[in-house]
Amino acid sequence: MFSKVKESASFIKEKIHDKKPRIGVILGSGLGDFADEVENRIEIPYSEIPHFHATTVIGHVGRVVVGTVSGVEVIIFQGRFHAYEGHSFEDVVLPARVTKLLGATELIVTNAAGGINSLYSPGELVYLTDHINLTSNNPLIGTNDDEFGPRFPDMSEAYSHDLNKIIEKAAKTQGIQVHPGVYAGLRGPSYETPAEIKYLRIIGADMVGMSTVPEVIAANHIGLKVCAISCITNLAAGISTEKLNHDEVKEVANMSMQKFKSLISTSIKFIGENV
Repeated sequence: MFSKVKESASFIKEKIHDKKPRIGVILGSGLGDFADEVENRIEIPYSEIPHFHATTVIGHVGRVVVGTVSGVEVIIFQGRFHAYEGHSFEDVVLPARVTKLLGATELIVTNAAGGINSLYSPGELVYLTDHINLTSNNPLIGTNDDEFGPRFPDMSEAYSHDLNKIIEKAAKTQGIQVHPGVYAGLRGPSYETPAEIKYLRIIGADMVGMSTVPEVIAANHIGLKVCAISCITNLAAGISTEKLNHDEVKEVANMSMQKFKSLISTSIKFIGENV
């Protein structure tokens, strides 16, 4: 696996010349427009990168964008791979591992999520304080590659306290309300049943989605500092009487795009200043 990641990273490194990304950003459903914020950009379609796959989910463009945001060099993954598309977890976490091999030190993961916490409303942003892995899988299963990280990586601070403080500071300076929350990661692709949402609430989940968890595990394993932001695009089944559909997810994400862009851009600026 390490040789695959190295090959992918080497290909990107050739294409971006002397650019050296400090921060990686993985963009979730309906949030891809953030890539428009990148200046001095170089774009690489996933289809050209060794071992990357074309994206099949609407709202995931499928390209790498490298350049600067708020004066900080970044690598943006505009679209992700999901296990429910039939990809292995090794493929799902490829962008996170490539981020590290390109020399970045931080990773921002984003997603669209269903709100379980009654304090959340569609369109609000939540930074993750922890997660619950209910995918019945883990990207580290199998022979451990010591070039990635230790056999048993610590996950007691999967989401960096320091980076979360930066997100809070960025939100305050931009006048954006953000909530803290715990994310439950399921494999999908079907939405959860009302009984499953009741169970998730009981075990401590504030929101639920079908991504993020494997990437965060792999990022911690390889030594990246991680933070993650969810856009609450709908209320989960049983909390709302509305039927759930992906078009609603994209629509609400688009409505929240301006404050999402502002929060991520300002967070990147503050992370860049925190040398």
